[in-house]
Amino acid sequence: MLVNATEMLKKAKAGHYAVGQFNINNLEWTKAILQTAQELNSPVILGVSEGAGKYMTGYKTVVGMVNGMMEELNITVPVALHLDHGSYDGCLKCVEAGFSSIMFDGSHYPIDENVAKTKELVKIVAEHNMSLEAEVGSIGGEEDGVVGMGECADPEECKRVADLGINFLAAGIGNIHGKYPANWQGLSFETLDAIQQLTGDMPLVLHGGTGIPADMIKKAISLGVSKINVNTECQLAFAEATRKYIEEGKDQQGKGYDPRKLLAPGAEAIKATVKEKMELFGSVNKA
Repeated sequence: MLVNATEMLKKAKAGHYAVGQFNINNLEWTKAILQTAQELNSPVILGVSEGAGKYMTGYKTVVGMVNGMMEELNITVPVALHLDHGSYDGCLKCVEAGFSSIMFDGSHYPIDENVAKTKELVKIVAEHNMSLEAEVGSIGGEEDGVVGMGECADPEECKRVADLGINFLAAGIGNIHGKYPANWQGLSFETLDAIQQLTGDMPLVLHGGTGIPADMIKKAISLGVSKINVNTECQLAFAEATRKYIEEGKDQQGKGYDPRKLLAPGAEAIKATVKEKMELFGSVNKA
C-alpha cells in the first residue's frame, strides 16, 4: 500500500538521515529498487519524471505496476510514488492516477505565480492524503528539457513557499542534474543553513544527488536535508553492466539474448547503487 512521504521525511529530519528518491524508468528499475528497500528495511520514494511517465505509457500504468509489484513481492517497507518536477497539469494527472506524492516545480515562474499555483495544489493534495514538494530556485543541468545553471534559492522566498502548507521543499543550493562538470563550485552550505533557519522543521530536498561527494551529502543531511534524489547514477550503472555483458559476447551464448538474461546484470547494478546510497543516506533499518 503506497503511503505519502510526509511521515517518512519528518522521521528522517528528526533522526538526521535522509530517504532516497530513486527515479524509475521501467519494470526492471522499479523491481530492483523495491527489492533493495525491502532487503535493507529502508523507506523509499519512487520518483517518476513527466518524461519517464510518458515513456511508461502514462501515470495509470505506473500506479498499476507499482501497486501490483508491491503486493506480489510482499513489500512491507513504506513506499511513496512521487511525481518529479511536475508541471501544474502533470500534478493534477498524478492526483487522478493514484500517486501518493507530487512535486510541483514552479521555480521557473515569478515567485508570486509559483506561490499561487502551489497554494492551489496544497488544497488538492490535502483532500487525497498526498504529500507535496515545491521548488524555489532552479536546479541546474537538464531535466526534461529545462536547463538551469544551479542557482541558489533566496531563503526568504523559501520561507514564503514553506509556509503555504507544503510538506517538503526543494531549494537550489548550487546542485545540478546529471553529471557534475569539472568546474563545479560545490554546494552552498551557507544558503542551505540560511534556508533551514527560516524553514525550521520543514524537510529539505537535495536534487541532483549523483556525483555529490559523500562528505558533502553528510553535511547537507546535518543541515536539514531529508530527501535526496538519485537518477543518473543508476542509469550509468545499468548502462555499464549491460555494455559489459554485450561486449563479452554473452548475448550470443545459449539464450543470452533473452531480455530476462540480457537485463539481469543491469538490474543487479541498480540494486548495488541503491544499496550504497541507502547506506550513505542512513536510511537502512529505518522502515
